[in-house]
Amino acid sequence: MPFVPLPGALRERALAKLLPQNGVLAALPEDVRARLLPHLALVDLPAGQQLGQPSGNFARAYFPVAGVVSLIQGTASGAERVSAMVGSEGVVGLPKFMSDPSVIRVAVQSAGYGLALGREQLLEEWARGGTFMRLLMRYNRALAAQKVVLNACRGLHSLDQQLGTLLLMSLDRLSGQDVVLPQDSAAQLLGVSAQELGAAVDRLCESGAASWRRPGVFAAQDGAALRAVACACERRVVSEYQRLLADGPPPPAPSSAGGAAGDASRRVARDAMVARGGSERPHGG
Repeated sequence: MPFVPLPGALRERALAKLLPQNGVLAALPEDVRARLLPHLALVDLPAGQQLGQPSGNFARAYFPVAGVVSLIQGTASGAERVSAMVGSEGVVGLPKFMSDPSVIRVAVQSAGYGLALGREQLLEEWARGGTFMRLLMRYNRALAAQKVVLNACRGLHSLDQQLGTLLLMSLDRLSGQDVVLPQDSAAQLLGVSAQELGAAVDRLCESGAASWRRPGVFAAQDGAALRAVACACERRVVSEYQRLLADGPPPPAPSSAGGAAGDASRRVARDAMVARGGSERPHGG
């Protein structure tokens, strides 16, 4: 579907209510947000959806409001694994000159929705050289720090610890205590076999930290137990976000934030969808 800027004051007012739900957009000055608002589109982010092209080119940038997007990295063996995760604290689809060439694809891990900004509008605002440019550069450094931490995690920590950290990082970016993560997807994200992942899942469930609510959906049973299983890498990621973005977008919210804020955000999103007669699905062109 071609990108069409949102017309109409009613639709802009509806989307303006969603804008503060994304950390990067919320951290922008009012004048920058006012310039961007007419060009923002509300998009669905269905699980498994590929965003952008394998070449790293994006027709638009995505600012998630709900859900989790994974940046997937290729390995020397041809396998794939998660390089970083982005939720409502961030943005994916930045210009190629800011992208990591080791990221071979970007995919929606947990379904949600977000606000999309066309590439031309993003570059136009970037060229102003003001707060927007500086904020994106700082956010990109925080995202790079997350990649460094997760890459080191694989060499230092057990699969059980990595799985616990993956669930904690997902929960930090979601409302509620459920993580939609099919077992085959989790194995791919962690770069291990389905058999290895299955054994780690069994041990995690036996510890009481999590359980399968239904196939493909983890439920965090005991946050303290889950943190005891996981390594400290999730907290290191949050700490790096706090250090690099001290006066910018907030770091991923603790998973204990609960569902009330998410429920309110979903109500606002429904209002926006009604105002524009439905939402767009993302596309890679």
